[in-house]
Amino acid sequence: MAIRSELTGLTAAQVRRILDGLPRCDYDVVVKPLRYRWAPHLAALCEFEERRIVLQVPVPFRPFREPVVFAAQRKPGRGMRFVWVSETVMFRGRRDVLRFLYCHEWMHWYLHEVLGKGSSAETACDRFALRNFRRRYVTTDDADEALKRRSLKVRASF
Repeated sequence: MAIRSELTGLTAAQVRRILDGLPRCDYDVVVKPLRYRWAPHLAALCEFEERRIVLQVPVPFRPFREPVVFAAQRKPGRGMRFVWVSETVMFRGRRDVLRFLYCHEWMHWYLHEVLGKGSSAETACDRFALRNFRRRYVTTDDADEALKRRSLKVRASF
């Protein structure tokens, strides 16, 4: 996996160490700055045609909270209505951001390239990233676990 950093103050070797322990893919990984207007946020993409994962780190960086939607729960009653299930995550440093974004985009890659499924399963990708970005070692078994549907034991306000 080739890694390139266009972020001032962060080398490709440092990015490689940050991503150590996470599953590898055969796409290039590019780290770019994310300039924002009001507040830092998460941004990344998996470019299948270019075989590239782009991770964007907020510049200037300051710790921030971001809601991560990891499931949907159907509301009772008529029609197809859902309530989103989320968790707010504190991103304390660039390491947290890079590991979370890589896990999320790696899951898109895994769904598309390895499993041959559609790659637009945003809640599954967020669920995988949420469960694993702070773990030291992550495997494809963890990705398969994130794809399993379980009943949600969440109280939602309707």
